[in-house]
Amino acid sequence: MTDTVSRRAFLRYSSTLAAAGVAAPFAINLAAISEAAAATATDYKAIVCVFLQGGNDYANTLVNYDSPSYNLYNGFRPNLAIDRAKLAPTLLKPRTALPDNRQYALAPSLAPLMPVFNTGKMAALLNLGTLVQPTTKAQFNAGAPLPPKLFSHSDQVSFFQSSMQDASAVDGWGGRMADLLYSGNGQSVFTSLNLDQSAVFLTGADVLQYAVSPYGAAIPDALQYPVYKDAMRASITANSTHLMEQQYSNTTKRALDANATLNSALANAPVIPTQFPANSYLSDQLKMVAKLISVSAALGLKRQIFYVQIGGFDNHDSLLTAQPKLLDEVARSLRAFYNATIALNVADKITTFTGSDFGRTLIANKDGSDHGWGSMHFVLGGAVKGKQFYGHAPVVADDGPDDVGQGRLLPSTSIDQFAATLATWFGVANGDLPYVMPNISNWNQSDWNLGFL
Repeated sequence: MTDTVSRRAFLRYSSTLAAAGVAAPFAINLAAISEAAAATATDYKAIVCVFLQGGNDYANTLVNYDSPSYNLYNGFRPNLAIDRAKLAPTLLKPRTALPDNRQYALAPSLAPLMPVFNTGKMAALLNLGTLVQPTTKAQFNAGAPLPPKLFSHSDQVSFFQSSMQDASAVDGWGGRMADLLYSGNGQSVFTSLNLDQSAVFLTGADVLQYAVSPYGAAIPDALQYPVYKDAMRASITANSTHLMEQQYSNTTKRALDANATLNSALANAPVIPTQFPANSYLSDQLKMVAKLISVSAALGLKRQIFYVQIGGFDNHDSLLTAQPKLLDEVARSLRAFYNATIALNVADKITTFTGSDFGRTLIANKDGSDHGWGSMHFVLGGAVKGKQFYGHAPVVADDGPDDVGQGRLLPSTSIDQFAATLATWFGVANGDLPYVMPNISNWNQSDWNLGFL
């Protein structure tokens, strides 16, 4: 194995290494892999992934409202269905009506997002999920290629974020977008930023994620005390003749230098007048994202990708108790973040979307639902062509034409198409989209862009 290969392999697997007991942020750029569009860009753009960990129940998030569909929905999950009268205030009225008079309402706890949808800055994605290629129900039954280990949390999180069939994939489609565009950033170490925990979504071949807490860049405790600072820094950044030890030393030094640079910039961040919800970890993450965006110009940044996460969506039971609280937190946090982008005058530069392991079954499991496949998601931001549905409204059924049993939706729109649409807006050239989403070539090129941006 050559030194170059060894170094790159070490870098790609070291994003969760610890420096002095604290997870160090890593974003080491080895070389540009293509002519980067952002290198000559004069604008700023950012993408924010809000991941709903555990597999969000789609049927009680974007709820069937037209009478025939609602009656079917209520019949399949009578102990979980939201009362139709409670859905009337959140009935969505899109610019273009769905075929067959289909209608959807937001879950009542998502009501804070209604103004964003109604002003045309939020859209709903119908039956979005992981696919290898366009797949019909007949093809599914005939053994068409499928994402690995469907209905498995870890495997579907990996595939949703990477679009790679290897469950141990270390490259994500957000990171691969960053690979193509990071060279236009003055401080490229801050291209991919994680506000929660290491996520394959942010890691590319050349760009690795930089970890930031919701309260600022982390500094190892020992380095905060003058009596230890110099000796500790010298110890963990010392030169070594061993390749891996030296790379760890170089990476740690860059991480510490990056911490100092970022904390200095954040100390001079403008005050954002937006009120964020209190006692919410998701809100704290998004508040920090807004703060990071506010100092992007000071750091010479043109393109950034962020990842935040909220857990608790694996609701095999107590769905009607747990999910509304979670969705309320999601809605209020997203609304506050969107308002913050308006206050910063960058709303049209920031696109935020939801993701999750998978959807869940339409058929109830007592007072919860089981692991599923396709789901309903949202995208919002000033550039979004909103007040609209994108994708195909699935038939409400158990083992119907759009599900593979128990109301587990067979996705009609793929993550590949969704990501390709985001990437195109972000500045990725059409010819580079197969690098970002390796399966996208399995779709007709005319179907790559879903048109929501």
